[in-house]
Amino acid sequence: MNIKSVLESLLFAWGEPLSIIEMSKILEKPADSIILVLDEMISEFNDNEDRGLIIQKFGDSYQLTTKKANYEYIQNLLETTVSKSLSTAALETLSIIAYKQPVTKVDIERIRGVKCSQVVKGLIDKGLIKEVGRLDKPGRPVIFATTDEFLRHFGLSSIDELPSIGDIASTVEV
Repeated sequence: MNIKSVLESLLFAWGEPLSIIEMSKILEKPADSIILVLDEMISEFNDNEDRGLIIQKFGDSYQLTTKKANYEYIQNLLETTVSKSLSTAALETLSIIAYKQPVTKVDIERIRGVKCSQVVKGLIDKGLIKEVGRLDKPGRPVIFATTDEFLRHFGLSSIDELPSIGDIASTVEV
């Protein structure tokens, strides 16, 4: 096993600080030996101007991060990503699914008054909704519900934190 390669993969895949204890369990190696390898990797990453990534130590945890010098470019990428946010049609469809779930595409289309196959596909691709089953009716229509990514995206810990329809209606001017 190439321990450097495995550690680099773990840090990349995890994305958050990863503790020495976890790495030790995963690699089935003593923590001291992993720390030595990580210290060596920190020098290799952090002292190389040609690399865009560094390894940072936070207490007993380590994380693979980008160099501060590249912040401007990363910010430009994020700004273009934000401009690709959800369309009005996607937000309408997502709202219906969130409040009526589990719900079929036919129900969504009946409420919106327009076809929504492409919008539903886009929401699935973004990981905001998922298929949760099929109705026991002719054609066995797919039932949709929101995902944990939906909760994360909107800063909710549970679907119960959505505002009530009454609260929303009282703030909307017609």
